[in-house]
Amino acid sequence: MASELFIKQLLLGELENFTYIVADQASAEAMVIDPSGSWADISLALKENALELKGIFLTHGHYDHVVGVDKASVPVYLSEDEAEFYTPHAKNFVRNADREKFPIGRFMIECIHTPGHTPGCQCFLIEGNLFTGDTLFMDAVGRTDFPGGDAGVMFESLERIKRLPAKTEVWPGHHYGRLTHGSLAQVMKSNQFLACDDKNKFIDYFG
Repeated sequence: MASELFIKQLLLGELENFTYIVADQASAEAMVIDPSGSWADISLALKENALELKGIFLTHGHYDHVVGVDKASVPVYLSEDEAEFYTPHAKNFVRNADREKFPIGRFMIECIHTPGHTPGCQCFLIEGNLFTGDTLFMDAVGRTDFPGGDAGVMFESLERIKRLPAKTEVWPGHHYGRLTHGSLAQVMKSNQFLACDDKNKFIDYFG
């Protein structure tokens, strides 16, 4: 079944955002994670791969991750813990809970609450692939100085991620490193923030 999972990574927007199309190739059912840049580019990628969009999943509500959701006819999923001031308008809006799962064809996507960058940041886990948004990049982590951010909470979220299997493939929300994706084991070796196991030192780094 794993071989039938389709992942398309698109580099879009002015902030080097990664948008993802994830699909069950057998059914052609697809979801988009964090639409950025031009929606036309995303639509073209769906069409070129003969995929039918079933939902949009948001790791958080920052403007560069929610392009076009106000016009979307499919459900748009955002954590129930996300701040109202980071909540975009959508016609078919769904607030999801931590550990809630949703089907994409024969696969299930699990929402994992990882606050710190924003109160409602979440990652998405599907078939050993973790889409981390602005919680975790290949060589860094998301900022905690925006409204609703918290370095101590970010530390706890990263600890939660570190408990996943080392072979978990990490797909970040921005191209802020040498690699576009890689295993959690790789990230733990190259990312100084994951190497830190002292919460107070972690908080001090962020000032």
